[in-house]
Order: sequence, then C-alpha cells, then structure tokens
Amino acid sequence: MSTSGNQQTDADARIPTNMRTLLLLEALGHGDKAMTPTEMNASVGLPKQTVHRLCTTLEAEGFLVRDGDGKGYRAARRTRLMSAGLLHASWANIARHQVLSEIAKTVGETVNYVVPEEAGMRYLDRVDTDWSFRIQLPVGTNVPFHCTASGKVFMASLTPKARVAFVTALTLSGHTRKTHVSAEALMAELKQIAKQGYAEDDEEFLDDMVAVAVPIRDLTGRYVASLAVHGPTQRMSLSHARDMLPVLQSGAEKLRDALFV
Repeated sequence: MSTSGNQQTDADARIPTNMRTLLLLEALGHGDKAMTPTEMNASVGLPKQTVHRLCTTLEAEGFLVRDGDGKGYRAARRTRLMSAGLLHASWANIARHQVLSEIAKTVGETVNYVVPEEAGMRYLDRVDTDWSFRIQLPVGTNVPFHCTASGKVFMASLTPKARVAFVTALTLSGHTRKTHVSAEALMAELKQIAKQGYAEDDEEFLDDMVAVAVPIRDLTGRYVASLAVHGPTQRMSLSHARDMLPVLQSGAEKLRDALFV
C-alpha cells in the first residue's frame, strides 16, 4: 500500500495541476472514437482515482458526454465549441505568416517575427530563404537583447527612464568583437534607433551575419514585436540590408492592420 501510494503521489507531482485536464482532452482529441478514462490516461499516466475524478468533473461541466455504452466519453458541446473557437482564432497566425512569406519573397532572405521574453528575444515565426546557405535560428530560439537588431528595436521603444533601467539590468556579454559591451555606447545607439525607427546588427551577435529590424506597433503606436531580416555577409552586406527597410516598414504596417483590426 505504501509503495502504491508513493507511485500515485509521484505521478500527481510530475504533472502540474493545471495541465491534467488539458492532457486528458488532448488524448481524447487524438482518438477517433469514444474513450474510457483508462484509455485516455494511457498516454498521460495519472493515478486512476485522479483520472476518474477529472472525467466526472468534465462531464458535469459539459465538456464530456457519455457514449452509448456508458463506459466511454466523447467531446461534448462545450469542448466542440471551444475547439472551433480556437481554430477560428488561428486566423491571426495565418495572416501573420502570409505577410512574412510575402516579405521573404520580395527580399530573398530570411524574415523573422520576434517578441521579447524573459530569456531574450524569441523567434515566434519566420519564413526561411530559399538559399541552401542560411543562418539557422529556428522558431523558438531566444537571442540576446543587446546585440541583435530585434532586441535593440525593442529596447529603443522603451521610455528613456525604462531604457536606462533595462540596460543596467543586462549582462552585456561579448559575442563577437563588434558586440556592445559598454552600457554607454549601447544607450547612445538606442537613442539613435528611437529617432530613425530601425536597428542594425553589424556582426554583433554572430560573425558573418548582418540584420536589420523595424518595430511592429499596435493601433495606439505601442511596440508589439520586431520584424527582422538577416543573412550571411557572403551574400548580404549591411548596405544591402538597409535597402530592404522600405519593404520591412511596409510589412510592419500590414501586420499592424492584420493583427489589430
């Protein structure tokens, strides 16, 4: 009894409380028939009592309904409506990717939609260049704030007071010989970026890579994300990257109109 109780406790602790119901619904969604609590739990691994309790609650709240045999569960109306709503809401992601694809086709290089997170600037969406030789920074990658065009565009969007506080909190690690490791030099560049409306990465994050980025703003003018293009110096000079700015700025406006209608 003690060993069984410990196993159940371990399984409970392994899966966060707020994930258990979602994992059961996900397991049901992967099937093409009604499923018993045991079948749903096969890929989840919760204690038997926990699974039955969660299924009973989901049934009572209208998310699950019993199948004709009384043993298995199917998605009830609430779950179907929620699923349809989530699918419908994905139009924004589709629209965003379509705009990125259009920009990438025009400039011929990799285009990125990048957002600030605790760990750095995160590549949320991207369209790769057709060139076989490319810089590999896949979706989900986090890159530093201080030495990337997307990160500097974000920092430049902050108020001067917030900008000072943010830069002061950063560790300005050197990634290449061109990386800003001086807060004063970085602050001076951010002030210039705020005026000119775009940022550059002149081999500051990676050797042999340059990039430019512009801000994407909502309808009130607040910063939302960075729109960036990058490429290897063997194919794209910084001057060439600057020539792409009108396309990026037009794309940022399209993204604003598509995402904040």
